[in-house]
Amino acid sequence: MSKVLIIEDEVAISKVLNVYLQKASFETKVVMEGNQAIPAFQVWNPDLVLLDIMLPGTDGWQILKEIRETSTCPVIMLTALGDVNYRLDGLNGGADDYITKPFIGDEVIARVNAVLRRFRTDDNQLKKFGALHIDHEAHRVLLHQKEIELTPRDLALLLFLSEHPNKTFTREQLIEQVWGWDYEGSDRAVDLSIKRLRKSLKDWSCEEGEIKTLRGVGYQFRVQEK
Repeated sequence: MSKVLIIEDEVAISKVLNVYLQKASFETKVVMEGNQAIPAFQVWNPDLVLLDIMLPGTDGWQILKEIRETSTCPVIMLTALGDVNYRLDGLNGGADDYITKPFIGDEVIARVNAVLRRFRTDDNQLKKFGALHIDHEAHRVLLHQKEIELTPRDLALLLFLSEHPNKTFTREQLIEQVWGWDYEGSDRAVDLSIKRLRKSLKDWSCEEGEIKTLRGVGYQFRVQEK
């Protein structure tokens, strides 16, 4: 079930959106204060955000900016402002779509489904393992919506392992795949890289996954089977 975060301060509109989305089998959460939006986004980790522009506290433009600093989560802007410049500002700022109030509930559902379909088509290179998101195309690693800085070699190792979840590789296989067949250093480089990765991913829940050592065999990117 996809999760939609509704950031909207008008009670009547938030209720209508909530009812329509739940009827369409979405899980929803409503936030009515702008300064509560980012904490809710970070904790709840939605699949899509419906974001009003005119909000008390922090406005929608700033919220969109902060979301885009750490996440590619699709965002649909909601506003009563019909001026084309506002629509362009939202799209240029990283929004995925734009809906002007008043709107029809069925139209919102259609837009949400369309954006999610488009996002998932573009999302083939984004692997999600709970709170750990690995973007193979952009070479980015996010944990709890925050980017993890890795050395190029450690990143290459994590990318390779995450492409083959629950498959075990020996040190020699990892050296060949990540370091290259002409690498002349010690295979202990693998152990050191794994150690650094575990330190960087220490906040990743072991219930969602882990880099597992199989003694005498090798390493495995172990995750929960869906």
